[in-house]
Amino acid sequence: MKPSVYLETSVISYLVGRLSRDVVVLGNQELTREWWANRRADYDLFISEVVTEEATSGDPDLARQRIEICDALPLLAISDEAERLAPLLLKAAGMSPNAATDALHVAVAAVHGMEYLLSWNCRHIANATIRRAIDKQCRASGYDPPVICTPQELIER
Repeated sequence: MKPSVYLETSVISYLVGRLSRDVVVLGNQELTREWWANRRADYDLFISEVVTEEATSGDPDLARQRIEICDALPLLAISDEAERLAPLLLKAAGMSPNAATDALHVAVAAVHGMEYLLSWNCRHIANATIRRAIDKQCRASGYDPPVICTPQELIER
């Protein structure tokens, strides 16, 4: 059985986005494309309706490309358990209310027992300063937290 990975929207956006002029973002886009080409087959990939909804915004052509990727991936339900866990994660991590969707990504991944949550959102998700609080709250709520990481961290063996 392959390890399970919840793909947060930023990964899909970096996969199909126009190449950035910012060298850091460009490097992350290239790493994402390398991971997608060479490593995604090593994992069972999942998304949620949150990802699908976020993928529809912005440039219509890029949105269409993001939705094509989303349509090929299994969808995890946004359960009542995830809806209850998300605000607890938001509070435990000290995130602002505008990060509610980010907390919901983590909650969905935790409730569904995902082994990894892959994200480039280093402000509210793949952030070392809040990961410990997220892990602690997930465990206190009865869930094993996913390992939150970037594609760069999941590319090495």
